[in-house]
Parts: sequence; C-alpha cells; structure tokens
Amino acid sequence: MKHPLRKVLSLTLAAVTAVSMSVTAFADEPYDSYNYDNWQDAVPSQSAYMVEKTVTGKEMKLDRLSTPGDELYISENASASLSDSKDMCVDKKRKELWIADTGNNRILRLNAETFEVTGCYYSVANSSADNFNVPLGIYVSDSEELGQQVVYIADSENFRVVKAIVKDAKTLECVIEYTHPQDPLYTANTFIPKKVLADRAENVYAIVNSVNSGSCIFSREGKFKGFYGANRVAVTAAVIAQRIWRAIASEAQLEGMTRNVPIEYTNFDIDEDGFIYTVSEIANETRTDSVKKLNPAGYNIWNNAKGNEYIFGDMQGQQWDPVARKNHQSVLTDVDIGDGGLINVLDFETGRVFQYDKECNLICIFGTKNSTADQRGAMANPFAVESFGSRVFVLDAAKSKCDITVFEVTQFGRYLHDAFSLYDDGRYVEAKAAWDQVIKRDGGYTLAYVGLGKAALNSEEYSKALKYFKTAYDQDDYDKAFKYAREAFLRDHFVAIIVIIGLLIALLIVKNILKKKGIKLIKPKTKLATSGAARARARKAVKDEED
Repeated sequence: MKHPLRKVLSLTLAAVTAVSMSVTAFADEPYDSYNYDNWQDAVPSQSAYMVEKTVTGKEMKLDRLSTPGDELYISENASASLSDSKDMCVDKKRKELWIADTGNNRILRLNAETFEVTGCYYSVANSSADNFNVPLGIYVSDSEELGQQVVYIADSENFRVVKAIVKDAKTLECVIEYTHPQDPLYTANTFIPKKVLADRAENVYAIVNSVNSGSCIFSREGKFKGFYGANRVAVTAAVIAQRIWRAIASEAQLEGMTRNVPIEYTNFDIDEDGFIYTVSEIANETRTDSVKKLNPAGYNIWNNAKGNEYIFGDMQGQQWDPVARKNHQSVLTDVDIGDGGLINVLDFETGRVFQYDKECNLICIFGTKNSTADQRGAMANPFAVESFGSRVFVLDAAKSKCDITVFEVTQFGRYLHDAFSLYDDGRYVEAKAAWDQVIKRDGGYTLAYVGLGKAALNSEEYSKALKYFKTAYDQDDYDKAFKYAREAFLRDHFVAIIVIIGLLIALLIVKNILKKKGIKLIKPKTKLATSGAARARARKAVKDEED
C-alpha cells in the first residue's frame, strides 16, 4: 500500500494541517514539535507539552541554606545553586522532588509543586563516611519494615549505596550500607555505584561503573544476590566475523582479540507493578536493548518477535540538526514511568523527551538541546527525567546553568493521553471522541486513524473501518476489517444468496432433463442477411417460391 504518490500527498497534507493548526503552539516554544508517519519520516505535529518554567536555585530558594536564623541554615558557604546534578526522584505520595546535587556533594528535597527547598543533606548519621562524595543516584520509597520514608543514595566516591531514614530537614540516619560484594561472582576490583532503586521487598538494585553483567542486587539485609537483567551483545557484522574467526584462531591470536561485551545501563525506573525499565546509551544502528521492561526474573518481556522491532528515540537512528548543521544519533540517558504507564525516555544528544504508551506506541516528542544560547526551555546537558501529574521535569546537569525545565501538558496532549489510555485498555469505541479531537488538531496523526478504525470495527461499521485503516496505511488491520466485512455481507444476505443458488441449480436440472428428451428451450433464430447482395438473393428466392 506504500505508493510514492500517496506518500507525497500524505506528507504534504500532514505538514499543511499541522503547521496551520499549531502556529500558536510553536510560537512560545524553542523547538518545532514533530512525530513520525508509517514510513518513519518525521512530520510536523502539534505540541503535546509546552515549557511552563525553568527552575533555578533562586526559585528553589536555596539561599535559605546560607541565611543564618533560617530553619534550613547549613552554613554561610552553602551554595545557592545546583551544580552538575546527576539524578532526581519524585515521591508522589508526599509530593516531593529529591535531587542528587552531585557537584555540591549534597541531597536536596523540594516541594514537587512549588519547587521550594524543604530539606538539605550533606551526610548520613551513623554511617561509614563523614560526608557525601559525588552522589550520582537517588531513589525514595516507603519501607514496610520500618514504616516510614527511606532514601537510597548511590554515593559513588565513598564506594557505597546507603539506605537512610529521614529524621528532619537536615538529618538522615543510616539504616544499612551496601558495599563491595565479597562474592566470587563479583569480579570487578571496584564498587562505584551510579544509580539505585529498590523494589517492594526492599531488594536494592545498583548500576555500578564497569560492571556489564546487569545491575547488582542486594537483599534488604545487605547480602549480594547476583546480577539482574544484563544487556545482550549487539549483533553486528564485526561481531559475527569475530565469532567465525574465533573458531579457527590460535590461542595467541585469541589473546589479542577484543572481547564483545554488553554495554552498561545508564539508568532505570520501576513501575507500580514491580517491573523494572532500563535504558542504555545506544548510539548505533542495532539499538540492542536500548530500553527494556524486565520481569522479576530479569528477562525482557519485550524480547519477542514483535519486541525486536521496538525503536526508542529518533526512528532513523540519526536525524539532521539544522541548527548545529550535523547529523545526530539518539543517546538515551534516562527513563521514567509516569501515571497510567506512560514511558518517558530522555535523549541526551538532543534534549528531547520521547513519550510512549505502555504498548510502546510513540505518543509525542518534546524538548530540545541548545548549549550555545540561553533560550527558555533549551537544555545544555539533559541528564534525568521525572514526571509528576501532568508535568514532566528534565534536569539539566550543565555546570554553568544547572536547573530543572518543567513541561506542562497541553490540551492536545490531554486528548492524546485520554485516547491512548482507553485504546490500551481495549475500549476502542470510548476512545473515539478523544481521537476525533486529536484529528481536528493534527490531521496527520497516524495512530488516530488506527484508533478510529478500531472503534468503527468494534461498532461493525466496516466500510468506515476500511477507510480509516487505508488512510493510516495499516495493512494488518485493513485485512482484518475486510475479512469481517466479507463475513458480515455473507451473513446479512445469506437467505438471498441461498435462494439464488437454489434457482440456478433448479435451472440446471431442468435444462439437463429437457436436453435428454431432445427439447430445446429456445428455437434458433434465422441469421439475418446483412449485405445488399444477400438481401437481393433472399427477395428472389421468395418471388420464385410464389411463382
């Protein structure tokens, strides 16, 4: 169904519609919103998120930390700005935003709605180290055992993950430390944790520098349990050639070969059902395991016939950047699981957030990167992404302007979320109203036509379903709708079809009976003369007969 002329017309229509409908949306944004069509070509689209504000240390009121007499006072030298911050985590229950302020060697606690500082921590009481030393990861949850909020910190240069309870606005108290495993399975010489999270059973997962066997797992009591969910080795021509060569190479040659090993995770998150999502910095053509959804056994549940086709980040692997005048490749640096299973994947290379539904359908793309200009909403070093309600936060880890960019969902984005939520639950007819609103605002949004087609299919409006699927170039659903339409036609006209078939059979039987008796149903007609000479001979024959 992919005809070149149709493709050109479709792209033109999508571009004209999206541009004409989204002038207002683009006007206040430092980037042009886009999405992808069925040919994996980028096409203009409405903005699903807009920059609400940029939050700096001033908006966080970090100057309170150096103001004598303030209840949050730490010292006169306490920095009033973020510095090279590398991670953040939202505690949705308490409406708090926690930040690993790496360059300042501290942990910050903010109100997630106002972004004002409510706590600052430079150390953990009753622990092995006096102060934090390059904290790279932060995770916050509730402990059923302790019955209170707990904070997990990947304190990299102190070579530990520390679990602590929150005593007050300036004090954390150590519960347990997770350090270098004394286990034969752990062969690395160092233990430098970069990211951390915990599941409901309070097992601790740590991404450790130079460990490519997956994340390290520790029990709640601190026992090393092994590794979890290692990435696969990307299958490339070079890897295949090396495997063939290894089969025939000598021992000396084998020693000189480089090893093909899986790449490390860059970050991870966990959803309400306990599934862990990992993201890896993929910047190659294979994108092996760029984003994974792991079950408790550590297996990627997307690793199936269809799962291998999932693409995260820019579709083509690389896109032309008209500002930098160069091609860029997606370098994925963080993943966040939001409300309703929304998956937010942050691209470090472009500063874009790629948002997917829980079935990995691309919903929207927003954000940008611009390290040369102080532009509202443009990030220089995007490193972490989190969501809270209708907002998405992106942490810019640039040392010169470390801040948080806050994106708020637009009306178009709300329609998208409503439509995808109902669509993913199989409530296609209920999703129709939301898809209609999406089409009104972006006539080139391909998945909207798929959604409308499935709504029509479930309502047994097969001609409409065929039309929508044809517009979306959805061959599989088109074939399914055609099958149902054919079955419905046969069902609705079954009596008439049987009567016609019966009549035809009866006529054939009668014809055969008459043929056996030598009776012809129709007397052959004399062939009429057509030429002048033939007519003259015919008249003469008649006259001779009369005489």
